[in-house]
Amino acid sequence: MISAGDFRNGVTFEEDGNVLQVVEFQHVKPGKGAAFVRTKTKNVITGAVVEKSYNPTAKFPTAFVERKDMEYSYNDGDLYYFMDQESYELVPINKSELGDNFKFVKENMVCKVLSYKGNVFGIEPPTFVELQVTATEPGFAGNTATNATKPATLETGAEIRVPLFVNEGDMIRIDTRTGEYMERA
Repeated sequence: MISAGDFRNGVTFEEDGNVLQVVEFQHVKPGKGAAFVRTKTKNVITGAVVEKSYNPTAKFPTAFVERKDMEYSYNDGDLYYFMDQESYELVPINKSELGDNFKFVKENMVCKVLSYKGNVFGIEPPTFVELQVTATEPGFAGNTATNATKPATLETGAEIRVPLFVNEGDMIRIDTRTGEYMERA
């Protein structure tokens, strides 16, 4: 059990059957009246973010979200198969649980599989990945303003914006949290 007065960023707890994670919290002690804890919580399963105030003495059961390293093997239609690196067991995960940043993952990459009480609800790809540019227009030096970019297609099929000096065949590093180009690898 955890009390609302002990909330910190990243703490997960259960409330009304939902698993919530504290994104932001603030202890408020007004001049008049009782103190309270103002929070911004994210439902880890649906992704919904809600702002709510709690009495600091309110208690909630602690929720343990399991993060397990698994290697992405292959996909078959809407099922994506991940291999447990300890037991070598293949675990099928539905496409709906993957999220937008999964487009930067290629086969044999190790991802974190998020589950709660055995139910998988999300995938965290590596924070930075190195991928090859498979298609982009040639860049021309000269008549450009600062930070000029062009579209590029990566080996996973994802499309991002890259600087003009990046060419086809280049290996580039991408931040999967934002989907932005970081540097040439």
